[in-house]
Amino acid sequence: MKKPKLVGINHVALAVGDIDKALAFWRAIFDFEIQEEGDGMAFLDMGDQFIALMESDEPVADRERHFGLVVDDRTDVLALAEAAGATIVKDQRVDFLDPWGNRIQMVEYRDIQFSKTASVLNAMGVDGAKSPSALDELKEKGMTP
Repeated sequence: MKKPKLVGINHVALAVGDIDKALAFWRAIFDFEIQEEGDGMAFLDMGDQFIALMESDEPVADRERHFGLVVDDRTDVLALAEAAGATIVKDQRVDFLDPWGNRIQMVEYRDIQFSKTASVLNAMGVDGAKSPSALDELKEKGMTP
């Protein structure tokens, strides 16, 4: 049998205790549109991907398990997250816990090999520039933009 090749992540689903409070939390930190909403769930649009917030009676807090979100600029993320009620993780990364314990890490688009197409970036209003180290990572894999 032929194994399928991992291509990307369509979405990440997070358990939250209250969908309205979760949306208020995310809106206090990030600029996004709602792709779909209803019945205890909401899909936060990220161009060609999304985050699914799903209301749960028993959300479970994360310790080391986390996921990384790519943002255009992470300069003010921790201050915005703290003001929104997040718990800031004190380490070398830009990580925080939402009110339900989901651990979220921020990385800047320019600093990683992750790439979106020019048409998706344009539609999102995001500059597609990459840092020299990210360009080196892409070049090593034969993926020079």
